[in-house]
Amino acid sequence: MMQFYVDDLIKTALLEDINYIDMAADYLLEDGKTAKAKFIAKADGVLCGLDVALRVFELLGNFKFERFMKDGDKVQKGDIIATVKGPVKELLKGERTSLNLIQHMSGIATATREAVELVKDTNASITDTRKTLPGMRALQKYAVVCGGGRNHRFNLSDAAMLKDNHIDASGGITKAVEKLKSKVGHMVKIEVETRNIEEVQEALNCKADIIMLDNMDCKTMKEAVKLCNGRVPLEASGNITADTIKMVAETGVDIISIGALTHSVKAFDISLKIAK
Repeated sequence: MMQFYVDDLIKTALLEDINYIDMAADYLLEDGKTAKAKFIAKADGVLCGLDVALRVFELLGNFKFERFMKDGDKVQKGDIIATVKGPVKELLKGERTSLNLIQHMSGIATATREAVELVKDTNASITDTRKTLPGMRALQKYAVVCGGGRNHRFNLSDAAMLKDNHIDASGGITKAVEKLKSKVGHMVKIEVETRNIEEVQEALNCKADIIMLDNMDCKTMKEAVKLCNGRVPLEASGNITADTIKMVAETGVDIISIGALTHSVKAFDISLKIAK
């Protein structure tokens, strides 16, 4: 991940939070006073975003860090993740931004690891989607990888994904795929979203590179797997939860994409405690 991307995101967050003065720290504390604080896990999960969280303080002042864990590590409640030492004013100014980032990214990594564990005895892989927070996509997708998942496309330029609106506006799957194949380069893959077995057959006939099974029940997905017989990767998507993911994986699909990994994940509880 490019450092300038991370730095720009952090600076935007700090400007939003601090503006031009910290009414508490700037009036309460003397310049030059230093302090040491610990990042402490308040739950069990998967760590992600530690370097991003520490970078917040690097951009604010002269800090020293000690890392005890790294991204992708399993953490337990009470674990000390890292320590940070430096000017106390800047420590307090960066605390919320730093925690917001590491808590959110660790929440994604933890949720992804849970999903991966649920399908570990199948051939299905877990991926994210483009349902990400504006400006946060690269960090969120990095967190999915830290949790053991894989990334779907990063943006609309990565691949041609024909969803229901594209298909309906283009006059059907076959017309849409044929027109695309006449225009895009040989490196571009075409994925087609399908809603029933008839559309799966049509996408198969026109040689789509990937077929998405959108909001299908498990019985229909099994039919699609049998019909395609390994000739094209099949992606299951739509309303997949912890209660249903194992059943979906057992249909034989190759990929399960889950928007909830990034758009509505619960933050992982981490605190930053200054030593008295």
